[in-house]
Amino acid sequence: MIPLFEKDFEKDVVLRVCKKTHSGFLLYRRERGWASMKCALVLEGGASRAYFSVGAMDVFLEHDIMADYVIGASAGIADGISYVSRQIGRSLKIGTEYTADSRYMGIKHLFNKANNSYYNIKFVFDELPNKLLPFDYDTFHAYKGQVFAAVTNLETGKAEYLPITGDDKTWQAVVATCALPILFRPVEYNGKKYMDGGIVDPIPVDRAFEDGVDKAIVLLTRERDYIKQEEAALGISAFLYRKHPAFAKALKNRTKIYNYSHAHVLDLERQGKVFVICPEKTDDWQRTESRPQKIQEFYDAGRIAAEKNIEKLKNFLAK
Repeated sequence: MIPLFEKDFEKDVVLRVCKKTHSGFLLYRRERGWASMKCALVLEGGASRAYFSVGAMDVFLEHDIMADYVIGASAGIADGISYVSRQIGRSLKIGTEYTADSRYMGIKHLFNKANNSYYNIKFVFDELPNKLLPFDYDTFHAYKGQVFAAVTNLETGKAEYLPITGDDKTWQAVVATCALPILFRPVEYNGKKYMDGGIVDPIPVDRAFEDGVDKAIVLLTRERDYIKQEEAALGISAFLYRKHPAFAKALKNRTKIYNYSHAHVLDLERQGKVFVICPEKTDDWQRTESRPQKIQEFYDAGRIAAEKNIEKLKNFLAK
């Protein structure tokens, strides 16, 4: 695992001994009588590109495929909560009916002193789920698994994992995982300040295994052969956050971290531990895409990919 990642799993002593082999950890867990959560759903972020994952998750729901554990970063888990609440079409409706709405995002919200974020926090994380497109809290609370959002601690520059329980109806843990540098102000949660989890753990599959799952479905929002290139904006971001040196360092390492994580998932797939579904081509998929027809395109691509692989996925889950 990347050195920047935090080892805060409650059974650290066990992991230090046997985390080198997944099978070793599973054997220890079973001998101790720890419950097996079997299968995780791991969700990469990518802002609007995550509508690909929305399409795939809706297909999963239509086939009654519900993971025992759900974890993701940024927009991945923001959309994933509607999977847990079993609301087919809800996230797509947000994308096609509201992302182009001036109330949803835009520069004016970034310069609004009460908001200080490119996305309109109150509208996206309060008005939408609690008024305009009601979130099914009852079904979410009935879910017997666990849901986590990966976040980056502003002071330590390390990954942490916040539980999403559905009790906070302003979804601050989800706001925190979506808090992109510059575009969001840091989000304070339980006395700590956090930003986008995708900075240091963009595809939190290792955390899922550390928490005890046997296998994982991973939804990527970039194609298999994607290699992230260095971006000048990361250097600028690191400079702007220089008062938080550990976080600034994480930003400078962002490209390396992402490319490692992406390659690591594909390696786990070769080992038979994860089932990966990803888009075929994302060259023209913009992070802040708001055009309804493009969001529908991302969503449809996710549906097609999931439907194409659904029988193989069922076989993977049955093993």
